[in-house]
Amino acid sequence: MEFQLTADHLRTALDELAGRDKHLASALATVGYPEERRMGEPSYEHFLRIIVGQQLSVKAAATIFGRVEAALERDFRPERLLAMSDEELRALGLSRQKIGYARGLSQAVLEGSLVPAALVDLPDEEVMAQITRLKGFGRWSAEMFLLFSLGRPDVWPADDLAIQAGVHRIKNMRQRPDRKKTDAVARPWRPYRGAAAILVWHYYSNAPMG
Repeated sequence: MEFQLTADHLRTALDELAGRDKHLASALATVGYPEERRMGEPSYEHFLRIIVGQQLSVKAAATIFGRVEAALERDFRPERLLAMSDEELRALGLSRQKIGYARGLSQAVLEGSLVPAALVDLPDEEVMAQITRLKGFGRWSAEMFLLFSLGRPDVWPADDLAIQAGVHRIKNMRQRPDRKKTDAVARPWRPYRGAAAILVWHYYSNAPMG
């Protein structure tokens, strides 16, 4: 399947959603169209980025991943990471838990039980099932891969804290919504929830407070 969350798709989808939802229309008018966000061809590196980014701000995740990238000399092969000691990985900023996840990922790729490139042609739910079999990879991690590696157009990461905070602001809600409410808000945005998610992140990061 082709990567669908292109710049052209984002514009078309968000124009459609702005016509349906006055709050999204206002958000789009405030911050403009978001840029296309694409990691490139699905790879082991993408999964490693997702592990690093779990429960961290974008800035903190970028800093730590930069250290990992430098330590591996941009040689993103699982055997390179497996050859590093836990002490070396902790010095880069990875927690003990994330080191375990990274080692499990590396082993899965080496053994062939996870083949990132083979996920391209699978439907969303099968991609989700294969990824969440890995230790440390829950629904959020699978959704990040679906959005930014595969460009699937109707993925909505309702567990993401920035998405919840962005929806809270865009919809002028009294309290930040939980996963259930965040999911319910986005149901009318089908089949363009991926574009909506990218707009909500864009708004959360760039819209003035108040």
